[in-house]
Amino acid sequence: MSEFTHRPVLLDECINGLNIKPDGVYIDGTLGRAGHSGEIVKRLTSGRLIAIDRDQTALDAARIRLADFMDRVTLVHGNFRELKNMLDQLQVSAFDGILLDLGVSSPQLDDPERGFSYQKDAPLDMRMDQSQRLTAAMAVNQWSVDQLRDVLRNYGEERYAGAIAAAIVRKRAQQPIETTLQLVEVIRRALPAAALREKQHPAKRSFQGIRIAVNDELAAVADAVAEAIPLLNQGGRLCVISFHSLEDRIVKRELAKAAKGCTCPPEFPVCICGKTPQVVLRPRRPILPGAEELKVNPRARSAKLRIAEKC
Repeated sequence: MSEFTHRPVLLDECINGLNIKPDGVYIDGTLGRAGHSGEIVKRLTSGRLIAIDRDQTALDAARIRLADFMDRVTLVHGNFRELKNMLDQLQVSAFDGILLDLGVSSPQLDDPERGFSYQKDAPLDMRMDQSQRLTAAMAVNQWSVDQLRDVLRNYGEERYAGAIAAAIVRKRAQQPIETTLQLVEVIRRALPAAALREKQHPAKRSFQGIRIAVNDELAAVADAVAEAIPLLNQGGRLCVISFHSLEDRIVKRELAKAAKGCTCPPEFPVCICGKTPQVVLRPRRPILPGAEELKVNPRARSAKLRIAEKC
């Protein structure tokens, strides 16, 4: 049997949340290292798993990791924000469970050549889909100071966004910023001494902001959650793991909207829109990693799992 070299975040909670049926049809919209997929497919007999990733490297690796189960797995190269289009092409229309594990996968973070890490020197890339044209280097060297400031502030939640954006523009006027550590040095020099004494890496927020913008991650999350819910069978489950407040805010909003149903203004005495709830939240609050998981996987510390069941 294939060996899985890591334990994915909130694994038991996701498997329990999906309530897997042996003959069910499931989607893993963010395949990554296939950790969640491997546990889903082990529980299937006549069922099927459709595993999606925008990173071709992840799909190639999954063919090896899931080799013992490929008779019940379909691998798809694509972005989970286009779920319906991809599934229409596969002529599959209804599912018993959908899992979306948001954020950057461990192989992307651990491979310095992908340019996601502020700890190792590499070309400024940050593309989850390497067939995509836009790279982090293009963003850093071509976007206006206003665009960079907004990205760092809105997506990185960086309070010194203006100073960092101005420093980037000044530096690139002298020479292009082409590597991760070149960008880290620009960020360091732009920050006040107090910020450099903070516990987290001074470039963490900026790298997050640029990565989110390059991959259009937040819009993809909203699209994916909205598209996933109508695809579920009655009683089917949607499980979404987020890793920072911006993602979780979107997931919470979209699920709350689907759970509420009615879109009439609060002052209306009775509902006239006729919309009914699409899902029930199970539970209403997000599920967080336990102490044992955090001991072995510090990357899980910011993870939140939200689960919704189709009415």
